[in-house]
Amino acid sequence: MTNIKYLFEPKKVALIGSSKTREKIGMTSPQLFESVVYNMKKYFKGKTLTVDIHKKGSLGIQEEKLELSVIMLPPKQSIQEAEKCAKIGVKALVVITGGYKDAQRQQLVQLRKDYGIRILGPNTIMGVINTENGLNTTFEKDTMPTEGNIAVVSQSGGVGACLLDWACFYNIGISKFAFMGDKIDVNDVNLLEYFNQDPKTKVVCLYIEGIEHGREFIKTAQKVVKTKPVVAVKGGITQEAARRALSHTASIAGSDEVFDVALKKAGIIRTENLEELFDAAIALSKQPPLRGDNIAIISNVGGPAILAADAVAKNGLKLASLSETTKKKIETRYVGVDASNPIDIIADARAERYATVLHHVLSDSNVDGVMVINMLKSCFFEPEDALAIVETVKKHPQKPVVDVPAGGEDFNLVHKVLGTSNLPLYNLPEKAAKALKALRRYAKTLEKLE
Repeated sequence: MTNIKYLFEPKKVALIGSSKTREKIGMTSPQLFESVVYNMKKYFKGKTLTVDIHKKGSLGIQEEKLELSVIMLPPKQSIQEAEKCAKIGVKALVVITGGYKDAQRQQLVQLRKDYGIRILGPNTIMGVINTENGLNTTFEKDTMPTEGNIAVVSQSGGVGACLLDWACFYNIGISKFAFMGDKIDVNDVNLLEYFNQDPKTKVVCLYIEGIEHGREFIKTAQKVVKTKPVVAVKGGITQEAARRALSHTASIAGSDEVFDVALKKAGIIRTENLEELFDAAIALSKQPPLRGDNIAIISNVGGPAILAADAVAKNGLKLASLSETTKKKIETRYVGVDASNPIDIIADARAERYATVLHHVLSDSNVDGVMVINMLKSCFFEPEDALAIVETVKKHPQKPVVDVPAGGEDFNLVHKVLGTSNLPLYNLPEKAAKALKALRRYAKTLEKLE
C-alpha cells in the first residue's frame, strides 16, 4: 500500500506526452497533453515537470526524485516511457490512454513485478483528482470539484466524467477521484484499502463493470464499512451490456445475481443509477445512520407530504406514530395545525415554526428519522428560514434528517443557503426517501457487524 498513496499524494509529478503525436483513433493528442498540463499547473500545489518527448525526451526527469508520472502516449511509446520511469525509481504511474493489446498489458504488469511501481490504468482517460493538494490529471480545463469527504472510483472514464460533472454542478464535496480503466494493477481492493486509511474520506462511491478478486474484495469492503459507508453502481447487468463491458475496460461482468449477493455480503449499499449513488453518498456523508424504520414528515404543503408518505412506504420504511405528548405540544402552540404524521404545518410556516415542530418531533422516542419539506412557491417560506432547520438538527445528532426544497428554482435558492451545511438536500420527496433508505441499510450493516 505504500506506493498506492503516491497516486494521490505525490510532491513531484512528471507529465509525459507529445506536442506532435495524434492518433487516428485514440486519446493521444497535443490537445489532451496541453490540457492536463494546464490543469496541473493551475491546481497542483506540488512540483510539476512537463516532458514533451519530441523536445527533451524523458532524460530530464532522471535527476528528480519523482513519485508519480502521468503518461499520455500511444501504447508502444507509453511502455517505453513507463520503463524509463520504473528504472529511475518513480513510485506510481497513471496511464491515461488506451488501445493496449494483451501482450502490451503484460509488459506493464512485468514492470510492476520487476520494480514495484504501481500502475493505474491503462485507459484511465482522466486519471486522478485530489481536492486537498490540487492534483488533477483530467483534460477538462478548469474542472475541479469542491473539497469534501466523498471519494469516487470509476472503472469507466465516461461514467466518472458524468459523476465529476454532477459533483461540480451541485457543489458536492469530493475528497478524491480515481478513474481505474483496465485495472492491470491497481484495482478496487487497493483503492478501498487506501480510502479506509484516508482521513479525508468519509464515504466511498464505486462504479464497477467487473471484479477480478471477489473474495478479497468482499473481505476488504467488510473492513471498510465498519467506519465508512461504501455505495456502488454496477454496469453490465444484462448479457448485452456485459459483452460491451468486456471490450470497454477488459472486464468480465459476471452474473448480476452473484454480484448482488457479493455486495450484500460485503455490506456495500447498491443503488440503481448514478444519481441515486450521489444522493445516497450525500446523506451518508452528512447524517448519522437511521437506527429504525419510523419516519416523520414535516411539510408546509399537503400534496408533496402525501407523495413523501408514499415514497417512505415504497422504500421499506414506515410512518412514525407520534406520541400524544408530542402532538399536544405542537397543536397547543400552533392552533390549526394537525400533528398527525405527515404533519402539515401550513403554508405560512417560517423559521420559528419549522424549528419548534422539528425539535418536538426529533425529541419523540417513536421517531427514528425525519423528512422536512419546505416549498417556497405558494408559501411564505424564505431560503434563509432553512438555517433554523440546520440549527435544530445539530441539537439532535443521533437522528438523521433530510430536507426537500421541492422543485428546480426553489431547490437552487435553498441550496445556495444550505449547500455547505450538514443537511442533505433533495429536489423531490422520492429522492429523499431513497436517501433515508440508504441510511437505514447502513445502520443494519453496522448492526450485523456489531
